[in-house]
Amino acid sequence: MNFKTLAIHAGHDPQEHMGAVMPPIYQTSTFAFRDVGQPGPYNYSRSGNPTRAALETCLAQLEGGAAGFAFATGMAAETTLLMMFSPGDHILVQEDHYGGTYRIFSAVFASKQIGAQFINMRDLAQVKSALARGPKAVWVESPSNPVMNLVDIHAVSELAHQHGALVVCDNTFLSPYFQNPLELGADIVLHSTTKYINGHSDVLGGALILKDAALADKIKYLQNALGTGAGPNDSFLILRGVKTLAVRMEEHHRNALEIARWLEKHPAVSQVRHPGLESHPQHELAKRQMRGCGGTFSFRLRGGEAAVKRLLGRCRIFTLAESLGGVESLIEQPCTMTHASVPCEVQERMGVTPDLVRISVGLEDVRDLIADLEQAL
Repeated sequence: MNFKTLAIHAGHDPQEHMGAVMPPIYQTSTFAFRDVGQPGPYNYSRSGNPTRAALETCLAQLEGGAAGFAFATGMAAETTLLMMFSPGDHILVQEDHYGGTYRIFSAVFASKQIGAQFINMRDLAQVKSALARGPKAVWVESPSNPVMNLVDIHAVSELAHQHGALVVCDNTFLSPYFQNPLELGADIVLHSTTKYINGHSDVLGGALILKDAALADKIKYLQNALGTGAGPNDSFLILRGVKTLAVRMEEHHRNALEIARWLEKHPAVSQVRHPGLESHPQHELAKRQMRGCGGTFSFRLRGGEAAVKRLLGRCRIFTLAESLGGVESLIEQPCTMTHASVPCEVQERMGVTPDLVRISVGLEDVRDLIADLEQAL
């Protein structure tokens, strides 16, 4: 089946659930055994729940993986994945990435002697050099949050596998509709399903999709042992969002690209960071490994931080808020919001400067969104 059909039907057979067209919410903590020593397919919702299983199967099929796992949050997914590693292991991490990812590596797992080496993964020579140290994994985020740099997932995966390292790719910004990292060579795909996959800003969630069944068994064990799995009601809401993922992503892409082209011509704007623009330094890579660009991108203002604060305070349709991927448009200053936990000197290396604005373009009429930015600028 093709993507739109899979998004609606994968993971659920109505005949297995009393004919229910939507997957039911199995709002139960425990399941009855068939007999002494004979559990059914489910026994306790931490270990597995039919609603969560429907979501996990759907996401695995959309990403082309052997298995999928749904978590309470995106950070719960990252935590569970990192618990696979042992003290003394180190991981190569893309230098510009989500602030929460930086925090979990630098402030949480560093104290457990699981180290992170932050490198510029756009520079394949630097990747080769760093791989010589024998890392256990390579952690990619493409496009990166919030400066929208791209990593050549295929090239990095080939290099990593030559050195026996796993490749993890955060695909949150594009969703499986616009990019499939497993097809490009990655071993594990990470999502904050809070964002585009759910798409309605009403639930938290995370996911891991794995190419290898043996690796999936490790994640299944850890998900159960750590208790990080998604609850049934959250799983239901995310499944509901998945059904419209394709049509939403197309509209997010159209709106965002039109706004990016408009901003590129605005005299108050010094730079627009959108991979769909010919001015993006990795535009050709975007055309090779992505089928679209989603709705999130960033831009810089000529007036610096003062201009950014004026802009944020004047918007009427764009809501000043963190997060992204919902039907409503959001605007934020990464250095004081999503990346506030990252030290200033690290922010600067990432390119997260005070003149940078990130927007998540929603599904409103693009004419209204441009008018809102125009009056605010």
